[in-house]
Amino acid sequence: MINKLRGVPAYLFLGIWTLFSLFPLYFMAVSATNTSQDVLASRLLPGGELFANIAKLLDAQNVGAAMTSSFLIAAGTTVLALIICSIAGYGFEVYHSKGKDVLMGVLLLAMMIPFAATMIPLFQVFAKLGLVNSLFAVIVPAISTPLLILLFRQSSRAFPTEILEAARVDGLSEFSIYARIYVPTMRATFAAAGVITFMTAWNNYLWPRVILIKNEVQTMPMLIVNLSAGYVTDYGVLMLAVLLASLPTVVVFLLLQRQFAEGITGAIK
Repeated sequence: MINKLRGVPAYLFLGIWTLFSLFPLYFMAVSATNTSQDVLASRLLPGGELFANIAKLLDAQNVGAAMTSSFLIAAGTTVLALIICSIAGYGFEVYHSKGKDVLMGVLLLAMMIPFAATMIPLFQVFAKLGLVNSLFAVIVPAISTPLLILLFRQSSRAFPTEILEAARVDGLSEFSIYARIYVPTMRATFAAAGVITFMTAWNNYLWPRVILIKNEVQTMPMLIVNLSAGYVTDYGVLMLAVLLASLPTVVVFLLLQRQFAEGITGAIK
C-alpha cells in the first residue's frame, strides 16, 4: 500500500502536465466553433458557429486544393525519403569502412548549414529547369536528409550479420536481401522515420512559399498564413483551418505511435 502511495505524486504530476499539453489542442478545437470575438475573449466552451466558419473558410480559400497539395507533397516526400535514406543507412553500416565514416561525418556537418543559405541556389536551379509552381520542386530537396540516414544507420547496427551471410549463401541478391529481409526487420525504424518525414513535409512552409507562387498549388501552411494576412482576421475561421491542417499529422502519429517509440529507442541503443 505504501509503495502505491509513493507513486501518487508522480502520476499527479504527469496528469497535470498532460492537461497542460492537451489544452492548446482543446482550445483550437473549441475556437473553431466560435466567432472571432469569442476567440479573442478566450471562450473555453464550444459555440454554434462551426458550420458558419466552414462556409466562410470554403468561400475564402480553396481548402480542397491545399489539402491535396499538402498530402501529395507529404506522401511523396515520405515514400521517396524512406527508400533513399534506408538504402543509404543500410549501405553505410552493412558495407562499413573508414571512408564511409568520413562521408557520414560530412553529411552530419551538412546539418549545420541553415536552409536559408541554400534556398536561393535551389530556386535558381528549379527555375532554370522550369519547375517553379511544381510540387516536384518541393519534394526533391527533402527526400534525402542526414537525420534519416543516421537513424537508419544506427538501427542497422542491430541487424544480425549472420542473416546476411546465410542469405548470400542461399543466392539472394543484395537488393533481395534489402527488400525481403532488411525492410520487414526494420519496420519500427521505417515507422519512426515515416512519422518524422510526414510531419516535417506537411508542416513545411518556407520552401513551398518560395517555389509555389500560384495559389492554385498552395499548401495548408500557406493557406493559414493567407487567412491571417488581411487587415481583419477572422480567428474562428483561422482556428478551423489550423484544426484541419493538424488532423492528418495527429492521425498518422496516433496510428504509428508504438512503432515510432520502438524505432527511436532502437536507434538510440
